[in-house]
Amino acid sequence: MLAVLSDTHSRRGHELAGRARTAVERADEVVHAGDFTSEAALDAFHDAADRLHAVHGNADDRSVQERLPESRTVEYRSIRIAVTHTVRGGATARSLFARERGADLLVTGHTHTPTFTDADGLGLLNPGSHADPRGGPASHAELRVETGGENGGGRELRGELRRRNGDLLREFRLPAPTE
Repeated sequence: MLAVLSDTHSRRGHELAGRARTAVERADEVVHAGDFTSEAALDAFHDAADRLHAVHGNADDRSVQERLPESRTVEYRSIRIAVTHTVRGGATARSLFARERGADLLVTGHTHTPTFTDADGLGLLNPGSHADPRGGPASHAELRVETGGENGGGRELRGELRRRNGDLLREFRLPAPTE
């Protein structure tokens, strides 16, 4: 399982609680779309996650920005994932950003609002914020690549946006590319 988080905004630590904490502990890999804010939060994530793929965000201290790239591309079980904190210009600009990187999925943060959009087979995912939801639910995403399902027995990316208490906000699916 791949746990996807963003927007920690902490001076103390990872601020993981409830289902988000469990997801990070059980995940094969973790993606974080920026705004740890402090090195203490980034270091705590490194301690909690076996494999952390992270980018910096606009609210990160300079020390965090120096340690993390602005964007990166991650391969997870044949799914190519572009990760950045924010892309200005709406869904079209996000799609272009992802397609330029050959991605199947784009993960962003910044808005603190959990969303998923299927843009003609390209997934646009914002996991929301697990620690600083700013009016919405505290949330994160959990992704799995599975065989079977609606695409005739092929592989697909199955995702869930979850609240801190574990309640399901949204399920989504994307066909996995053929290898």
